[in-house]
Parts: sequence; C-alpha cells; structure tokens
Amino acid sequence: MDAQREGRREDVRLLTGHGRYTEDLFPRDTLHAVFLRSPVARGRFAAFDVSEAAAAPDVVAVVTASDLLEDGLATLPLDVEPVRDDGGRKQPAPRPLLNDGVIRHLGEPIAMVVATSRAAAEDAAELIDLDFEEDAAPVLDTLAPEQAPVWEGAGDNVASLHRVGDAEAVRVALATSAHVAEIDIDITRLAANSMEPRMASGRVCEDGRLELTTSTQSPFAVRASLASLFSCEPEAIRVVAPDVGGSFGMKGGLYREEALVLWAASRLKRPVSWRSSRSEAFLADDHGRSVKGRAQLGLDAHGRFTALQVELVTDVGAYFGRRSKGMLNNLGGIAGTYRIPAIAGEVCFSFTNAVPTCPYRGFGRPEATYVIERLIDQAARVTGEDRVTLRRKNLIQPEEMPYQTALTFRYDCGDFPRVLDRAVELADVASFEDRRRESAEAGRLRGLGIAMPIEVAGGPLRRLKKDVARVTVKPSGRVSVAPGCMSVGQGHETAISRMIADRLGAEMDVVDYLQGDTDLLPSGRGNGGSAATAVGASAALRAADALVEAARSAAAQALDVEESEVEFREGVFTARGSNRAMSLREVAEQEGELSALAEFLPEDVTYPNGCHLCEVEIDPETGRVELLRYCAVEDVGTVLNSELVEGQMQGGIAQGLGQALGEQITFDESGQLLSGTFMDYFMPRAVDMPEIRLDTVEVPTEANPLGAKGVGEAGTVGSLAAAMGAVSNALAQRGVAEFEMPATPGRVWSALQKRSGI
Repeated sequence: MDAQREGRREDVRLLTGHGRYTEDLFPRDTLHAVFLRSPVARGRFAAFDVSEAAAAPDVVAVVTASDLLEDGLATLPLDVEPVRDDGGRKQPAPRPLLNDGVIRHLGEPIAMVVATSRAAAEDAAELIDLDFEEDAAPVLDTLAPEQAPVWEGAGDNVASLHRVGDAEAVRVALATSAHVAEIDIDITRLAANSMEPRMASGRVCEDGRLELTTSTQSPFAVRASLASLFSCEPEAIRVVAPDVGGSFGMKGGLYREEALVLWAASRLKRPVSWRSSRSEAFLADDHGRSVKGRAQLGLDAHGRFTALQVELVTDVGAYFGRRSKGMLNNLGGIAGTYRIPAIAGEVCFSFTNAVPTCPYRGFGRPEATYVIERLIDQAARVTGEDRVTLRRKNLIQPEEMPYQTALTFRYDCGDFPRVLDRAVELADVASFEDRRRESAEAGRLRGLGIAMPIEVAGGPLRRLKKDVARVTVKPSGRVSVAPGCMSVGQGHETAISRMIADRLGAEMDVVDYLQGDTDLLPSGRGNGGSAATAVGASAALRAADALVEAARSAAAQALDVEESEVEFREGVFTARGSNRAMSLREVAEQEGELSALAEFLPEDVTYPNGCHLCEVEIDPETGRVELLRYCAVEDVGTVLNSELVEGQMQGGIAQGLGQALGEQITFDESGQLLSGTFMDYFMPRAVDMPEIRLDTVEVPTEANPLGAKGVGEAGTVGSLAAAMGAVSNALAQRGVAEFEMPATPGRVWSALQKRSGI
C-alpha cells in the first residue's frame, strides 16, 4: 500500500468508540464541580449568600474568591506586558479565577459548587443568592465612540497598541500613487465549537504530586502555567491529555476551570471533575477572530503595488494575555506573496465586555490574508484590471528568494507563479465567464473569488521554540515514539509512526504512539502554529537516528568489527563485506532496551503558501449563497502523507467557509448572548460544502530535515478571503460595492434590496 495513502491508523479506534477522552477517565469516586456564572455582561456585586447552597444535599464545598485568597490565589498568571506605542496609559488586566466583585463579561465564574454528583451541584448552584447591579452600557463594539472603560481607572479601552513598518515611506508612496484602493474590514467573532467540549479532572497522586487530566492541545504549557499559579516546580504537577475531540487553538492554554478543579482536589483530598455543557461552552470558551479596521493599497500607473497601510482593531474581550496577540504576531502576512515596497500597520487590542478571544485556526493568518486579498480585488475594480492578471504582475518570483518583505517576514523559498498557474488551471478559470452567463440565464448571480495565502509556521517568528521526542525499542521488538507535539485530530499518530517505522525498518503494527503526558518527556511544544511536522516530527526523526547510532555501537561489539564497518538498512545491522548481521530487535534484547531522547530547534520558520479559488451562486430572490466549486493548490513543502494533507485542507477550508457564510457570535445591547445554541449559531454542514479539488506544489524548505512547511492552518488561511471574494464578485453584478461577512441569506438579500431601492 502507498504509505502516503494508507489511511489513518487512529481512525479505527476513534470511530468504533474505543477512544479515551477526558470524561472517560473521570475517577469513579470523583466529586463534580459546577460553576455559577455571571448573568450580566457588566456590573458589580457587593455580596452573595452561599449558605443555603453549602447546606444542600450531597454538597461538599462551595468555593468563592475569598476561599482562594486563603491560599494566596486570585488570578491566572499574567503572561504579557501591554505596549502603548501611542504613549497612552498601560492597563494590566489580570483574569480572576473566581470573580471578586466587578463583572466584566457574561458568563464569568463567580462560585464553584462541588458535590457528589453533577445534578446535586447544579441544584445547589441555583440556591446561591447573588445580589448584583447591572451596568446598562456594556462595551461591545471596539469602534463605538465615547465608551466607558471596561477597566475602571483606565483612560480608554486600549489593552495594547503597536505601530510597525515605515509609516512615513507609506504616506509618501500613497500620496504619489496613481491609484489607491481602500476597504473597511469587519471579521466576525466566532466560537470554536470543538466536538468534545472542555473537560478537566484533578486529583492528588499517591506520591503527593498533583495530576490534571484535561482536554488540551498543550499539556506542557498548561503544566507551566499551573506551576506558576501554585508556586511550585513543574515536576510537582503531572498533566495528562488523552484523546482530544478537537481544539483549533481554543484549548491551547490554562483555563480557570482547570486550575480550580485541581486546587479543589488538593484541598479536599478527593478527585474533582468538571465538564462543560454545550451552552456553557458558548458562554465560557474563549472566542476567535473579531477584527475590524481599514486598509489602503497604492498602485502606480502600470498596476504595480507601491505601498500598503493597515489599521486594525482586535477585540480581546475583558482580559488581555499572550494568547490574545495573534494578529500582531502574524501581521507580516498582510504582505502576501507580492512585492510591496513600503508597508506600515497599526494594531490596537481593545477591551470589550465579552469573553476573551484566543487562537482559532490560523490565528491572525486568515485575517492578514483577508486584508491584502480583498484589497487587491478592490484595486482591480479601481483600475479595471483583471484580478488574476493583477496578482500575477505583482508576485514575488522564485529567483528572488530568499525575499525580505517590507514587514517582518523573510520568505526562504517558494514558487508563487507556479502555484497560481496550477490553481487557475485546476479551477478552469478560462471558462468561468461561460458559467457565469449560464447562471445569469437562470436568474442567479455567479461569483469567483481568489486568494493567495501565505503564513508563517513552525515559529514563533522571533523566539523559535524547540520540540523534544523519545524513541524506544524494547527487547520484544515493540517500538514506541513519544513526541512533544500533540495530535488533536490531525493524524500525527499515523504520520510520525510511519516515519519512525520506515526509519527503523519496523512494521507499523509494532509501533506504539505515546502523547499527551508530561511524565513522558522533559518538555514539549504541544499543538499549534502548524509546527508538529516541521518541528515535532523532526525531533522524532533525530531521536530515531540517535537510537540507531547508539545501537550501531552495540552491534559493532557483538559483530566484532569497527563501528565504521557497520551498516544499517531495513532494521538490520550488517558488517560490511561479510554475511554477519544483527537485527535492531536483537540489539535491544542484548542491551535490555534501547532509548534515545532528542530535540530539534529549527533554524528558521517556514512559509506555507497557496492559491484558493471559490465559486458561488446567489439566488437574488432569497439571498441564499450556494458554494459550487472550490479549488486549492498549496505548497506545504515536502508532502509526507498526501491523505493527511488532503484531510487537513478539507477541514480548514470548511472552517473558513463556515465563517464566511454565517458563523458569528452576537450580543444584544445589554450584552446578552443571542447566538448561544446551534439553533442560533450557524455551523457548516456536509451538505453546505462544495466539491473541493486539491493539489500541491512541493518546494521543500531547508529549515528542517524533512523539508516540510506545515499544513494544519493552510485551508482556513485561504478560504475566508476566497469565499468572501466570490460573494462580493457576485453581488457586484447588481451594483453592491461593499459587503462584509457573514454572507447569510438575510444579509445578502437586504444588500440586494437596498441597492435596488426596495
């Protein structure tokens, strides 16, 4: 069987109900935690009475902020310093474990009820008498004028403000450009909606260590935050992440509920577990995206780009932390795959009375691509030039690599023209106008969207992070690989196991994949930033090679030859020029066990890139948008497993299309959630998806030994811009000049009616 298309080995286990998720591992004698949450978005409470809840049947404890203070606990660790490039006042924004008086967003945890059953805890929580005053004017729009500060005493709602690039060069270039295209940007707030909601279970181990089992993509990061919170060494805490039913970045850091169940377990000397309901997830999970702003692109008389100016405001919710800053870390993506001599940007992170935002698949990358690609579409309208031609004219050429952009990123390699040409061919762009006429004859509007995404992967850019892996061969012949990366649905169990099996000359069925346990390794990156293959798999490859080298020495002694005379091929050591041989398993039998730990720190980040084309058809009578065709060509470097690349692309594209067509968290004027169930929150279904045609152009990177650039976020990075470009292209036929997401039937219909004067 082709190793690139052998199927995911984990699927049989997961699809037949044999997966082991956090709730499957709740101890039999666990106590259950339930949280009383704020019913308002902004306000305060002076006191509340928990006595009746504490006396309720089967209740073990009712925990408030004052109980935590007895152990010196109040807030999650602050992990970022605000910046004010405008000279304004810096406002720290610590996130309380339990709210202690000032309510800053709907759903804030106020008290934790611990009982012998979930039902008993839920009943008791309803008995808590909360006396609060609601503020009638919560801050919900980052661009609304004259808003009261979310944080009392702050002069404004700016959490952090950053200015980058050469603003003066951009000002001069725009002033002398033949054309300037301008757009407003409004990228919606959304929910991750992982299939498995967040869950956590804390206990005290027999050796006195604390153990947290939780649905997370970054167990080592969670352990580090817990150690900081509890003022202990990381080794005093074990974090276990079993199978994880989706994450998308949302499960990448320590949440309040995880810290609280572990604290409660240490206090009560009994296991304490919590699971989020779906309704609770809408309230309490960190949200994604939520970016507004304005951008300008200058062009000379020949259609060459001259300058780019971007001003963006990111809604970070009520609290600001390291996981809020994706738009800044990935802002370099606004340069796209194009030559733009001068770029300047301002990124403002703004407080609102909403749950904080955090990484969501792509985290700043789709937003950056959206800015430049929508600008180019607008530039094509301004100049009258064909959209594909305009892009091709401004593409960075392969012979210009490595290429330093005008804003941070330095592309090491790529062939952007080849990617564009292949995508245009795959999408049959040459025949699009014929298809558009056919739609028009049927009374429908057909649109074509194009995006050429590029992203930074395997970073972070300015502080590259290593990953660690361990490979072991036991005397029985079984092989185990424990990488520091974390699979939460991507298929790393298949890809990394196959790589190690091939490297060691073993069969796949003897390779055990171990992950998600901080006791297995000294450290680990977890999942995020499309780094698992580029960095995590590279570390595993190094560990396998180190193991072979250690075994080679033992084999040389057993074969009675010099180590330099020993060759290794397909799992067997042979003495050169003789018939003497020894298998890797035999060496393990001789040595008792072979194991090697290795790490990999990349020399540089990587830059996956591609071209996405989306075709839609709109029914003007109903406003319904139908996705007809979708084509994407990606350069993800060396393709180790084409089936996994295809799966990652399919899933990422679906998430971008879902946001374009309808995903949006909405609040009313008082801050109450209007989209708190799947009756109110649009989720894309299989029937909504178009035929998706995919291909790859392989331009390997030298940043890691595999030549891999990363694929986990690529689909989403391109699909948001491509889909909205297609919708706008269709609506433009009826004179709708400006239209922002989401493209729901009601919004599309209203835009068409407004234009026609109805």
